[in-house]
Amino acid sequence: MFGIIRPCKHSLSEKLHSSWVAHLCGLCLALRDDHGQLARTATNYDGLVISVLVEAQGPRAAGGRRTAGPCPLRGMRGAEVAQGEGARLAAAVSLALASVKVRDHLLDADGVFARRPVAAGARVVARRWDRQSAGGGAGLGFDTAVLLDAADRQGELERAAAPGTSVLLVTEPTETATAAAFAHTAVLAGRPGNAAALAEAGRLFGRLAHLLDAAEDQQEDAAAGQWNPLTATGTGRDEAERLCRDAVHGIRLALKDVEFTERALVHRLLAHETGLAVDRVFGHGAGCSVTAGGAHAHTSHGHAHTSDEHPPASDAHAPRLHGPHPGGPLIGEPPTPVPPKKPRRSGLTGCAVWAAMACTCQLLCCEHEDPWSREKKEGWCQRNCDCDCGNCDCSGCDCDCCDGCDCCDGCDCCDCGCDC
Repeated sequence: MFGIIRPCKHSLSEKLHSSWVAHLCGLCLALRDDHGQLARTATNYDGLVISVLVEAQGPRAAGGRRTAGPCPLRGMRGAEVAQGEGARLAAAVSLALASVKVRDHLLDADGVFARRPVAAGARVVARRWDRQSAGGGAGLGFDTAVLLDAADRQGELERAAAPGTSVLLVTEPTETATAAAFAHTAVLAGRPGNAAALAEAGRLFGRLAHLLDAAEDQQEDAAAGQWNPLTATGTGRDEAERLCRDAVHGIRLALKDVEFTERALVHRLLAHETGLAVDRVFGHGAGCSVTAGGAHAHTSHGHAHTSDEHPPASDAHAPRLHGPHPGGPLIGEPPTPVPPKKPRRSGLTGCAVWAAMACTCQLLCCEHEDPWSREKKEGWCQRNCDCDCGNCDCSGCDCDCCDGCDCCDGCDCCDCGCDC
C-alpha cells in the first residue's frame, strides 16, 4: 500500500470510515475483476480518491455499492464495497501509476529489483499493466496515455535538473497526470462544469504527492546515492514545506468551486488528510486524538485532555444530567449491566484458533478476540498505525464541531465528517 492519504480510523466518523473502506475494497476488487489477481497489488490509498470523487458528484441513487464476500484483510468478513465507473477508473489509473512506480524501481535498481531475474519479471508485469490500464481507461473514455507520457517526460526533466532549477519543473508531469484523472471524474459523473476546478485540484494534488514523496525519501535516497528532486534542484526542506502547504490551500480553494452531491468524504480526504500528510512528513504531527483506552485526547498546547478526566474544580459540584457518575451510579440509577466474561480456552484449542486467525489475517489486520483469554484486542496494524489525527477530532459530533479549531480554517465547517 502506498499513497499520502492515510486517514486514521480515529479521525473519521463511523459513516465516513465505512465509506472510505468501501472505496478501498472496491478499488481492490475492480483491479481483480478487470485485470487479474496480480493487479490487486496496485491498490493504493490515493487511487481510491478517484472513486470517491465520481460518487460524490453523482446522483444520490442506489447501485453504488455491492456486497462483497469474505476477505482475509477484513478478518474473513463480508462488506459493502463501491462499484461502477468510479471504481473502474480508479483501477485503471492505479494500474498505470503502479506500472510507473515499478519502472522507477527498475531504473534505480532498488532492493530486489537489482537482481536480473526479478527485474526481467518486473518489466513483463509493467508492460502488461500498461496494456491493461489502457484498455480499462478506454472503456471509460479516458486515455491513460497521458499518464504514461507524463512518466516518460519525467525522466527527461530529471536528467536536465540541476541546482537552481525550480523543483516545480520536475513535478509538472505528475501534476498533468493527476489533473487529467481528476477532471475525468466530472465527465463520468455527468458534471462537466466541475472539470476545470477538479483539474486544478488534481494538479495541486499531484504536486503535493510528488513533493511529499521526495521529502520523505530524501535521507534514504542520499544514503543510497539515488536521485532525489529536492537534492538535485537544491530545494531546502523549508521551501518544500511551503510549496506543500500552498498546494493544500489551493486544493481547498478549488474544491469550493466543485458542485458535489455529497462532499463530506471528499472534503475530509482532500482538505484535511492532505494537511495531516504534510505535518507527518515534515515532523509537525500533533499526535493521535484518541488514547489507547479509546477516550478522545487533544495534544495541542502540550496537555492532553481525555473524556475520562474529572471536570474543573469550579464545576465539581455541578449536577450531572447525563451519563454515569464517575464514582459509581447515582441513587436510584440502575447499575450498568456487565456482560458475562467468556470462558478461557484451553491451550490446545487456543492454538487452533490462533492458527485459524493467523491464516485469515485477523491477528494482523482487525479487531479480534485473544485466542486464549478471549479478551478484545486490536490487530497489529491497528496497534502500530501512524495515527496523525491532528488536534481536532471531528468524528461523530454536531454541526459546530469545527468552531474555534484550526483544522477547518478556510473551509465549510459542516463538511468535516460530522454527518450532520
